Amino acid sequence: MTYEKKRRSGMVYSTETGRTCPVCGRPVDACTCRKRSAASPGDGVIRVSRETKGRKGKGVTVVTGADPKDLAVLGRRLKQVCGSGGTVKDGRIEIQGDHRERVLQELEKQGIRAKRSGG
Repeated sequence: MTYEKKRRSGMVYSTETGRTCPVCGRPVDACTCRKRSAASPGDGVIRVSRETKGRKGKGVTVVTGADPKDLAVLGRRLKQVCGSGGTVKDGRIEIQGDHRERVLQELEKQGIRAKRSGG
């Protein structure tokens, strides 16, 4: 099936190529109609907050706004500094416990702009 036929048929998935762009009909990786920006969305400031939602009252320190390429390395470093467990998922770093001050100090030491977010 050609790209033109796919576009007219409204197909959004093909077993041949996987996900397809609904506008141009090409595979999402080869889409030419939408310019995908390589830069991460946001203002370049990493935000550090605390969440308890969905964790039975247990608090975690959440770091958002970091560059997706450096997320795993940064997450590993922050967990070491805090001496705590955690995870990197959905484009954010979650560290078990309330370690906002330690995280902010470590980010500042690394020369990364960061600020406290939330209450």
